[in-house]
Amino acid sequence: MILLSFMIAAGLTAGAILPLRWGVWGFVGAAAVLFLAQALVNTATGFEGIPISESLLLFNDSYLSYVGFNLQITYRAFALPLLALAIPFIFRLARSHT
Repeated sequence: MILLSFMIAAGLTAGAILPLRWGVWGFVGAAAVLFLAQALVNTATGFEGIPISESLLLFNDSYLSYVGFNLQITYRAFALPLLALAIPFIFRLARSHT
């Protein structure tokens, strides 16, 4: 829950300060950086909070499976941070074109 709150705050901040001249590519880049940051934190914290060495035992010592699992978890949990990134950016973009 703390990670989700932090990622939503980061999305809101990035959406508010992202230069409008970067347009869609800037938004896609910000979303990619936000996703990778969340995936990195999910991977670094271990499975359900246990150490990474014990987490790897659950995945038969396969780093690829462990990282793939965390990417899947991040993908499923990324809707709210992406929405938090999009709302201020789209609001500012619409306001600048009127």
